[in-house]
Amino acid sequence: MTENGITGEHDVVAIGCGPFNLGLAALASTVDDVDLVVLEEQPELTWHRGMMFGDASMQVNFLADLVTLVAPSHPLSFLAYLHDMDRLYTFTVRENFFPSRREYEDYLRWAAARLPSVRFSHRVEEVHWDADAERFTVHAVRGDGTHLRLRARNLVLGIGTAPYVPDALADLPPSMLLHTSDYLYRADDVAAAGKVTVVGSGQSGAEVTVDLLGRNLEGGPAVSWLTRTASFAPLDYTKMNLELTTPAYMRYFHSLPQEARDRLVGEQWQFYKGISTDTLEAVHELLYRRQLEHGLADVELRFGITVEAAAVDAVGRAVLTCRHRDTGALFEHTTDLVVAATGYRNRTPAFLKPVDDLLLRDGRGRPRVRVDHSVELTEGVTGRVFVANAEVHSHGVSAPNLDIGAVRNATILNAITGRETYRLPKRSAFTSFDAPGRTS
Repeated sequence: MTENGITGEHDVVAIGCGPFNLGLAALASTVDDVDLVVLEEQPELTWHRGMMFGDASMQVNFLADLVTLVAPSHPLSFLAYLHDMDRLYTFTVRENFFPSRREYEDYLRWAAARLPSVRFSHRVEEVHWDADAERFTVHAVRGDGTHLRLRARNLVLGIGTAPYVPDALADLPPSMLLHTSDYLYRADDVAAAGKVTVVGSGQSGAEVTVDLLGRNLEGGPAVSWLTRTASFAPLDYTKMNLELTTPAYMRYFHSLPQEARDRLVGEQWQFYKGISTDTLEAVHELLYRRQLEHGLADVELRFGITVEAAAVDAVGRAVLTCRHRDTGALFEHTTDLVVAATGYRNRTPAFLKPVDDLLLRDGRGRPRVRVDHSVELTEGVTGRVFVANAEVHSHGVSAPNLDIGAVRNATILNAITGRETYRLPKRSAFTSFDAPGRTS
């Protein structure tokens, strides 16, 4: 104990405990010479609770767990979880290898409970670089108010992304606006509204629309679904296109000039902004069933619509100013509650401010991330800062995918240990991405 609180020395301090840093802790737990600690501000692990619909399914199969794709015999695999819960046989008979979202969260909590390196109720306040000690110093506060100083040569940032609400909706009062991440928390507001409008598509927008259509069939509110995309487009999960989400493609993507990377991210939006075919079929089935009923509130679906502004009218309803993208026509859309299905954005945490000038950035202000997921730092800084799910611009659209998490974490651990602690896949795609004669 010191006057500044408890001090600890570690090889790695990982900040944030979502699936990615939890997977890092899981892989590190079987590496004897890596001392890693994970700090998480929240008192427990929760995962997408605001979208935890009862029938919500994962979009990746169970092999995309915390460890299996690089360590299939690891004791914290999803199969080990099923065995421990005595559900392995029934899971096999189920013949659906896509766990429910609720089951996946339960798996994450099971794994976290078996990892002493994961510390909840630990809020990181500042990070500093100590040039003399060649260590980062992490200042944190524990839930009981105790101040801690932890030092490590390596940091891993896995703080996740933040819900994004575009400026066009920002003028609406909180009572009339919610993000999909809070949808189930705001169930009373949804039930009380006469009309609910979903703005934006993607999987979250479609799942909310399914829920609203179900409510509508039972006499619930009117429903509108507006999206700027050219259609209610499906996720492109055909097998050969999925090769663009492999480690092989990620390495190739990283080798490209930044201009080419940015162009490809825009072109490949259906890999991460589309809608599962099962959810689209559920939407259509509910719309079909409405035809057999009478007296239901209206339902409206429109794609190719940009919301340009929002305001509150004289009678207290939300009015969206919209543009029809094909014709350029402007129109007003009146509703009681807006659900923003507008995705998430990376965020720069306040605790990094003392070391912000050490992080090198590209022309658009984004961190310059090496192929091993470490950020390029100013000359003379011998420590390393790794990022998880903050490198779409450098590694491609697969960066947020759960099925890349184990490979990324193995890459990070290999970089930290300076050896092949975990064997990485040498050939993960049948497609050749490079020009002939060029290697990435």
